[in-house]
Parts: sequence; C-alpha cells; structure tokens
Amino acid sequence: MSAFLQNVAQRALQLLSPELAHDITTKALCSGLFPKSRGQDDPRLAVQVLGQRFPNPIGMAAGFDKNALVYNPLLQMGFGFAESGTVTPLAQSGNARPRAFRLRNHEAIINRYGFNNDGMEVFEQRLRETPPAGVVGINVGSNKLTEDKAADYAACIRKLAPLASYITVNISSPNTPGLRALQVGEALDDLLARVVEARDDAVRGDQPKPLLLKIAPDVSEQQLDAIVHSVAKHRLEGMIVSNTTLDRSKVADSRHAKQTGGLSGAPLFDRTTILLAKTRERVGPLLPIIGVGGITTGKQGLQKLEAGANLIQLYTGMVYHGLPLLKDIKAQMVAELDKQNVSRVSVLTGSNMREWAAKPY
Repeated sequence: MSAFLQNVAQRALQLLSPELAHDITTKALCSGLFPKSRGQDDPRLAVQVLGQRFPNPIGMAAGFDKNALVYNPLLQMGFGFAESGTVTPLAQSGNARPRAFRLRNHEAIINRYGFNNDGMEVFEQRLRETPPAGVVGINVGSNKLTEDKAADYAACIRKLAPLASYITVNISSPNTPGLRALQVGEALDDLLARVVEARDDAVRGDQPKPLLLKIAPDVSEQQLDAIVHSVAKHRLEGMIVSNTTLDRSKVADSRHAKQTGGLSGAPLFDRTTILLAKTRERVGPLLPIIGVGGITTGKQGLQKLEAGANLIQLYTGMVYHGLPLLKDIKAQMVAELDKQNVSRVSVLTGSNMREWAAKPY
C-alpha cells in the first residue's frame, strides 16, 4: 500500500466513529490489506527479556486485537510483539454504544468498552488454528457479572497459558465494576496467588509462561508500594505500566471530557512515564516492565525506556497517526541511537529513571 493510499485511508477512518473505524481496520488486516514490514529491524533494536527475543521493543497494546484475529498481521507490519485481549471466560457484548470518543485536540480517546470479546473458548480455537508467528501475549480479565473475579482470571490462564508468549493480568480497566479494587490489599494477594497457581498447573513440565500485572496510572505511591510488594511476594515475572486514567485535568476543555470511561493517548505520557520510573525505582533493575501511555514519537519511546521500561506499547497514537507511525518511531529510535553512539537500545533502560521518578504525578 502506497503512502498516498495510507494517508487517504487514515483520513477516511477519521470521519467514522472510533468503533466502526476500528472494525474496518481489523477487517483490512484480516484481509491482508496493510503495509508489511520490509527486511529485518536494525539489530540494535532487538531486546532479550521475559526469556524471549523481541526484534524491536515496540508492541501493540491490548484492546486492539480483542478477539485474537490479527496478531500475526500486526507482527507482519513490524511490531516486535502483540498483545491480544482482553479476553474473559464467557463472551460478552460490553457496554452500550456509543462507548468510544475521540478528543481530537488532545490526540486522546475515552472508552468504556467493558471487555467486549468472544470468550476464551473462541480465543483458544483461533490461536490453535493460526499459531503466532512471533511473541504474542494474552491479556486476561473478568466477566462483568462474576462475583469471584479471581476465578475468572484463573480460568482464562488455565485455558490459554500454553498458547501464550506471556500472560497479562489486567486489573486496571476502569470499565468493569469492582475490577480496580483487585489492585489493593488482600484482594490482590488472593488474586496473584490464584493466577500463579493456575499458570503453574497449565504449563506444568512445559516452558514457563511469564505472568505480568497491568496497573492503572491512578494508583497512589502508597498503593504502588503495596502492589510492588505483592508482585515480589508472588514472584510475578513483570509489570505493565499503565492502563487508561480516570483523570480529566488535561482534557477539561474537551466536549467529551465528562464521558465515563478510561482516557488514553497523548495526555497520559508524562503521568504514565513518571509512574513507570517510580515503579522501576521500587522493583530494582531486573524485573521486566512494559511502558504504555501517550507514545507518538521515537523520542517518547526512548524516554519510556530511559525511565525504566524494557519494552513499550502503542495504541491510541496509531488512531491519530495511522499505520506509518510504527515505521516512523523505529526510524527515529535508530537515528537517536546513531546520535548517541549507543550499541543497543536495551542499554538505555532506566538510564534516566531518577529524574523521572523525582517528578510529582
């Protein structure tokens, strides 16, 4: 697909509702109508983490490929990895439409999808029929009406862990009632104990499957201390920092600012990067962290790494800048590595952590 056609397609999608634009994009990817990456990535972008090799540190965040339909096309586009889901044990339709809103002046989105997905049985079938051609994580959650939410996470992990490169325990979406309550205290301890047991049962005797915890950008430093303690106690293999926010202070002038749901996109960059650095400060240099939130340039991607991330993820930036964003970010990263005479991108992880961690958020 030529750059001209990509630009035309991107402009056309902006005229549609966010959800319809997403559905059309997914169908295009399923049909092979997308720009495929040519050649291999610069070897300096490769990262070895979570027991796996990533050809570059840039992944597609969960929420784009909710139903395990386009993880391989995303890898063919040039992503270093893809994360599919969030998937729940039972299929559910999610919240009523409209449930996604563009805040164009801020390059942001508010969504309240509510874990709409086809359920873990269909998810598993798709992964078995089309094996991943690279690193594909699976993001798991709980059905809306489930009382014992930890049981839902455990059920998904037992079913899907053998097919995953890693598993993300998503307790940070604001769109499922009671979900964020799992981020604190005894509820978090109970959840992590059960998901670790489920993972170990699912892959007993097989290659270990890393478990990562995805947190919200709205946690306090005191809550972060407790979360990090639980992650260490239960020996999780990583964290993802972070999900969408409920804070509207940076988009208060938008006509959609009062919509319920989670805010994603450019306004989150500083907040999530500061939280990332504060997390790295607490967990030390060894625990893998994926940094998410507001990335639209190669410089911002590198700043996430410098704040403490080993890997990064995109989503909302692609909505506003289109498919070429991935290629642009990789090119900008390589140019900066040249400028700094850095041998590999992983050297930058945590190199500017203290400056970011010192900032209030």
